[in-house]
Amino acid sequence: MKKQKAFPRALQQWADVRKKFHLSHKHIQMARELGLNPKKLGKLANHKQEPWKEPLSDFIQTLYLKRYSRLEPAKVLTIQELFELGLEKKLKKF
Repeated sequence: MKKQKAFPRALQQWADVRKKFHLSHKHIQMARELGLNPKKLGKLANHKQEPWKEPLSDFIQTLYLKRYSRLEPAKVLTIQELFELGLEKKLKKF
């Protein structure tokens, strides 16, 4: 039986944020490209107590549109796919 490797801490934080704030893979990728800190997204999230705040997914899309002048990334990768690509890159070095 093959033992699966665990996600690196950085990817695991993004997976936890995705689950906690009910974000899609597209929103997680946009946030990563924008350089947002996964630990700080709780401050940006609207907890329904602050009606003036945009929902987190809309906020990320607004920032992405301002910076990159497009609505979404050309190719959306899941966290699992990013992890597998990272493993492939490491294996190619050897």
